[in-house]
Amino acid sequence: MLYTLFERVFAAVLFVLTLPILAIAALLIRLDSAGSPIFRQTRVGQSETTFTLYKLRTMKLGTINAGSHQVSDAQVTALGKQLRRFKLDELPQLWNVVRGDMRLVGPRPCLPTQSDVIEARRRSGVLHIKPGITGLAQVRNIDMSTPDKLAEADAEYARNRTAKGDLQLLAATFGGKGRGDAVKG
Repeated sequence: MLYTLFERVFAAVLFVLTLPILAIAALLIRLDSAGSPIFRQTRVGQSETTFTLYKLRTMKLGTINAGSHQVSDAQVTALGKQLRRFKLDELPQLWNVVRGDMRLVGPRPCLPTQSDVIEARRRSGVLHIKPGITGLAQVRNIDMSTPDKLAEADAEYARNRTAKGDLQLLAATFGGKGRGDAVKG
């Protein structure tokens, strides 16, 4: 309970500190292409409840509502490629942590349409924990295109999670490990 409170306060402070970066990125996105710089998408959270996930938009308007690994690389804007490279597109998810939809570390939230991922996670028993901005699977470069492998890493995280382990995963993410869901080449 105390860890969750600390995590939400830390996310709030980090969100406020990164507002200048978010503002500059949002402006650049607007200059680069039409549409909202903030991307909203329904994702599956704890106990299979859905919530709205926030990210900086990295794809062209009109891109299908699908997982990144199901979308062509041609749909990612030039600026979007850079935002993804430095993981800046993930910064708005700090607001999801503040709201209590997510944690800093946990299984990456999937789309409600990714039934294979949801089923694999059901079998692995990991849907009881909140999803995270980063996680063990992401640091290991396991994405949602391999649901069973993903669920296995998520289950390993759920069994062994500690505050120290979360800090190590955050450090690995900030250090450049993990690419998240890769778009098709």
